[in-house]
Amino acid sequence: MLFLVQSNIYSDPDHDRIFDAFHDLNIAYEKIELNSETQEITVKADRSDVFVYGSVKLARLAKANTHWNPGSFYGGNHQYKIYSAYYKDNLLNYDVEVFKFEDTIQWKPNEQKFIKPYKDAKIFTGKVFTETKWTDFVANSLENPRTPLLHGESLIQASIPKEIYKEARLWIVGGQIVAAVYYKFNGDVVFEAEVSSEGIDFAKKMIQIYEVAEAFVMDICLTNYGWKIVEINCINSAGFYPNLNVHSLIKALDIYFS
Repeated sequence: MLFLVQSNIYSDPDHDRIFDAFHDLNIAYEKIELNSETQEITVKADRSDVFVYGSVKLARLAKANTHWNPGSFYGGNHQYKIYSAYYKDNLLNYDVEVFKFEDTIQWKPNEQKFIKPYKDAKIFTGKVFTETKWTDFVANSLENPRTPLLHGESLIQASIPKEIYKEARLWIVGGQIVAAVYYKFNGDVVFEAEVSSEGIDFAKKMIQIYEVAEAFVMDICLTNYGWKIVEINCINSAGFYPNLNVHSLIKALDIYFS
């Protein structure tokens, strides 16, 4: 299989580790740079067994190359309205409401909401907002958009904030968890080098309930209500973390799809 990987990813300091993995594992790859003018992507090699890894834009553009296999898993079942029908209250924010970015949201006195993008996860970082902070954020973003994907019609989701103790990201390929790392510990929670067996068991149960795609990323967290799914992400644009074994992940992808 040929990996088509975006080289100009500067927001993820661990992204370039993927090229070390290709060299060490002797796996074929091509680099590609994207800019605001890029509207289509191709590979130099004459082959259709292509897997893309990079930005959301790369994953989105790759969908147009329908002859690529596996190509990109962007879109489709990654939408909350689809996978929430299966995971239900196993989701951290099952009480979510969906709005347009420009919509007026109703707030109770002193209320806080956790707000994040509904579909394009990278257009802004989800976090807890008060009414004032959200109103200011919307006004500033519409006046000075950081990305063309963020505009008045962009869909966002809002829910009640939950207490989260620790968070982990899992890479799932062919129904199997091939990599799992913690990426955040909150408060005084004791650090763990490996994701707990309880978290892994929870994720396995969720995979048995529903697989969003043949390969995808699942973020999970431990809350005062037990383990929950934070969100599902497209594997083609999921960032790495310092404690991720990138070699093992790339090897698993190459073996499964080759």
